[in-house]
Amino acid sequence: MARFLVRRLLQVIPTLAALSVLLFVWLRALPGGPEVALLGERATPEARAAIRDRMGLDEPVLVQYAAYMRDLLRLDLGTSTQTRQPVLEEFLLRFPGTVELALAAMVIAVGVGIPLGYFAARRRGSLLDNLTVGGSMVGICTPIFFLAFVLKWVFGENLGWLPTIGRQSPGADATHITNMYVLDGILTQEWDAAWDAFLHLMLPAIAVASIPFAIIVRMTRASVLEVLGEDYVRTAEAKGLTHRVIRGRHVLRNALLPVVTAIGVLAGALLSGAVLTETVFAFNGIGLFVYNAIRNSDYPVLMGFIMFIAFTFVLVNLLVDISYSVIDPRVRVR
Repeated sequence: MARFLVRRLLQVIPTLAALSVLLFVWLRALPGGPEVALLGERATPEARAAIRDRMGLDEPVLVQYAAYMRDLLRLDLGTSTQTRQPVLEEFLLRFPGTVELALAAMVIAVGVGIPLGYFAARRRGSLLDNLTVGGSMVGICTPIFFLAFVLKWVFGENLGWLPTIGRQSPGADATHITNMYVLDGILTQEWDAAWDAFLHLMLPAIAVASIPFAIIVRMTRASVLEVLGEDYVRTAEAKGLTHRVIRGRHVLRNALLPVVTAIGVLAGALLSGAVLTETVFAFNGIGLFVYNAIRNSDYPVLMGFIMFIAFTFVLVNLLVDISYSVIDPRVRVR
């Protein structure tokens, strides 16, 4: 296992290095150069000269890249032109909200999607199977932002069952430790605050979970159907093993291998794809912050977001590789 982890960690370095080069080139390819991108077109010549001097833009390209990498390794992502605060501080303030949203969406997608896909495969051709296949197709084809508006109108504005704006009710008496509001309410035993944050989380989480849920259902169903036709399953049935043993040891364990890979990719995508959903629900996470950065051409935030999400993708996929190797030990020796 240790050698397997070392190999995976070594594969991470070239990926992040290549991305850093792309970001470095992108910033310098912007119209007017980095100084205009960071300060705006109306910046004074003195301000542009000052930032050129601070960023060493008159130095050779390799020297500039070395300075750029030094700042990245120090976690210095620059200063937001919107808030005038360090980008890293802004991310650490808002990122827990997006993580909470992504975790809730993934719990819905995995907790419902895998069992539903499994039972649909076991009852192939039944009404449940047909509804599952048809519903998953609708889920994949429906844009998340459209579903978000529908959920907001139906369950929030029309029925009034769930709140539709923010992460917590205004004026809520809540202590924030991790900035994951539901978790904070549980840790501090402020149950009213935790329940209020949970209700605010439901609609955005359902909207974000829609496409991952549909994909997981379809992949689980297809994978279980494939495994059910394998010789070792028929052999296990011929030996008289119980259905519980066959399902757990032979069917589910082997069927989950491709599903786990898909979950890893989807989990990383959830963190980067919550921009529109957070905007619809005014959910104060990193997605809403990045949306405002796009509108205001806040390039330090955009660059930091790209690098931050890339690192998250790499970390999530590393965890997927580890879980994959636990499910199928043969992966470690390939």
